[in-house]
Amino acid sequence: MTDGHVFNNITLGGRGGTNPGQIKIYSGGIIWMRQGKSIEVDKADLLSVTWTKVPKSNQLGVQNKDGSFHKFTGFRDQDVVSLTSFFQKTFGVTVKEKQLSISGRNWGEIDLNGNMLAFMVGSKQAFEVPLADVSQTSFQGKNDVILEFHVDDTTGANEKDSLMEISFHIPNSNTQFVGDENCPPAQVFHDKIAPVVDTGVGENPVVTFESIAILTPRGRYSVELHLSFLRLQGQANDFKIQYSSVVRLFLLPKSNQPHTFVVISLDPPIRKGQTLYPHIVMQFETDDVVQSELALSEDLYNAKYKDKLELSYKGLIHEVFTTILRGLSGAKVTKPGKFRSCQDGYAVKSSLKAEDGILYPLEKSFFFLPKPPTLITHEEIDYVEFERHAAGGSNMHYFDLLIRLKSEQEHLFRNIQRNEYHNLYGFISSKGLKIMNLGDAQQAAGVAKVLESDDDDAVDPHLERIRNEAGENESDEEDEDFVAEKDDEGSPTDDSGADDSDASQSDDEKEKPLKKEPKKDLPSSSKASTSKKKSRDADEDGKKRKPKKKKDPNAPKRSLSGFMFFSQVERENLKKTNPGISFTDVARVLGEKWKKMSGEEKEPYEAKARIDKKRYQDEISGYKNAQAQPVNIDSGNESDST
Repeated sequence: MTDGHVFNNITLGGRGGTNPGQIKIYSGGIIWMRQGKSIEVDKADLLSVTWTKVPKSNQLGVQNKDGSFHKFTGFRDQDVVSLTSFFQKTFGVTVKEKQLSISGRNWGEIDLNGNMLAFMVGSKQAFEVPLADVSQTSFQGKNDVILEFHVDDTTGANEKDSLMEISFHIPNSNTQFVGDENCPPAQVFHDKIAPVVDTGVGENPVVTFESIAILTPRGRYSVELHLSFLRLQGQANDFKIQYSSVVRLFLLPKSNQPHTFVVISLDPPIRKGQTLYPHIVMQFETDDVVQSELALSEDLYNAKYKDKLELSYKGLIHEVFTTILRGLSGAKVTKPGKFRSCQDGYAVKSSLKAEDGILYPLEKSFFFLPKPPTLITHEEIDYVEFERHAAGGSNMHYFDLLIRLKSEQEHLFRNIQRNEYHNLYGFISSKGLKIMNLGDAQQAAGVAKVLESDDDDAVDPHLERIRNEAGENESDEEDEDFVAEKDDEGSPTDDSGADDSDASQSDDEKEKPLKKEPKKDLPSSSKASTSKKKSRDADEDGKKRKPKKKKDPNAPKRSLSGFMFFSQVERENLKKTNPGISFTDVARVLGEKWKKMSGEEKEPYEAKARIDKKRYQDEISGYKNAQAQPVNIDSGNESDST
């Protein structure tokens, strides 16, 4: 890239969370982004740049002229060389190197640089803390100054312990903070850092919203909005969340219901027991009107919030709450975009992981609410796939939407009403997302025709497409690119009963079990067996089901991804170094290791994947051409007509 450098898997230090993002360092400045959260440093605001060697990587420290400081971790040694030269040539800034003290000594000097306090042992740095995280300062005796830090429940998501306070002992002989008899060095130090620390934690809230229904974590809470954090106070739980942990706000109305969702997305998330909550899902009464006065002094309001807030609000509660929280936290608000459902709403009803909810197709993401709240950005998506339910019964009134991520994780949104197909398909197509198994526009229209049809016995469009490709309408061969979903009402042992003896029976013999027989006194076990047989072989109308087709053993083997090639190499090594490790843990460790790898480290495996993909494309082309030849259809595989 001629205008700058782009790096992935870069983590923002401090309260930036643990999820990595992307950083771009170019001629105009520095931009770090991750799922809606961004840090921008303009070239004109850049004051100094430092490098610090940290475990397994390097940390870039960037200080602004306003005193703010940002730390970005995850750079390789070769990145340090190229970026040092880039900063010198492009910004005219000489990059300094910080060395860490590992001596363990606790006597040294204090270096105050903007809003950062660093403790130096000799010329090396022992530790540093941002003063914006300090809630208040106090004296203990004449020579000790105590710094107390904000309580933030998001820190418990990734760490067992949190820093609560630091005590500095400053003797009267100290020469760094020179005082007099009435003002000892400890007092000088205290007075110097007091204007920088954020003491908002000891103040009254700016505004309070009483008895708000929160769906995750479930309960009714009093929500207090302070200058630097929000507090959720319930009967059993009390959460304090710094605004720096707020990634984005979502304001999502619920169609045909008197409620509106307000979602606060967090990184890092809050923890309750062993459960992490990356999204706080709040539910407001849509028509509830409130009037709120902000508890802000005139001087503070004019200095910091005049362009962001008003001193008084009156309106719908969800709009007032979102506006005030946005002004205090600086987080952006996402609202429904152009998508409309058939019920003139902003979402479609569906289910995820056996939980009913609604799926919001937004301009840059999909959001499933209320439980489990699942946010999927368009950038994460590899492809989407429309899946039709098996023919027969009420299932024909619904279809499923599969969203596969680039990380190979899948989300299956089930039981979407088929009259929503056109709206969803049009919206997804307009976003340029890849849609699998639908072919061109004409074939997609064929799917839509079936999804909108009221005929439960309508023709399966996927099967029709495959038949057309094979050149024989009677062919029952199934396309390798589309694997039909298992029937929800069927038995997992459906295929076990389809042996060779069944295939040799005549049509008349197959119909005999369906004819009415005189009632006989059968043992209870026989009755149960008969009922089970009928549920497998017949649909709701008593019609005999079409037996499931077996996969052709001669079909080409699907191509493998780069991650799968990586797993083949590393799986045995992992088992050797961790004897007795479970299959689940193996998959988790390999996935985490793959995610942390750089593009260069992944390239050998991705190259193998590209070669294997080309192999599969060549083989599947020849396989389909072979299937296009006329074939004899076994009558035992045809569905019975009535």
